[in-house]
Amino acid sequence: MAEILAFEHRFSSLRDAVYRSDAWAASYLIGGGCSDDRFSDFTAGLVALGREWYERATVCPDALAEHPVVRAAAAAGDQDVIFDGDFNFVSSRAYERLKGDTDDFWEAWEAYSDARITSEADGSEDMGESFGFDDDQQMRWRLPRLAALYLGSASG
Repeated sequence: MAEILAFEHRFSSLRDAVYRSDAWAASYLIGGGCSDDRFSDFTAGLVALGREWYERATVCPDALAEHPVVRAAAAAGDQDVIFDGDFNFVSSRAYERLKGDTDDFWEAWEAYSDARITSEADGSEDMGESFGFDDDQQMRWRLPRLAALYLGSASG
């Protein structure tokens, strides 16, 4: 069980690291809009892409425009690529398979995560500079490659 909780801790840390405006803007373009829940699915999907693509997207979310699946999805109008809500529950499902009950997982997870809260964590996230995701000019400036895929050319 400890391995499952450790995985969930790492998974949560990875998702928290991309909880930023630029990543949310990328998810907004790729998903044709993006609610809070949908962004949670997007951050889970970034982790599910694997280390190389996760790290590339963490450094520069616009790099997702180079991912072959994103390119194909953009051409096909698929707004669900990368969004992986099921991956949010990998830990609880693994725990349930071993213990038979997901309620136990959430209690164990709460105790595990509470024990790891540091004095540095104050509960506030720095999302970075806020900007309007519906502002095509801002999106083209901040995420030029994704904007080209999802918004077309600036003149078109």
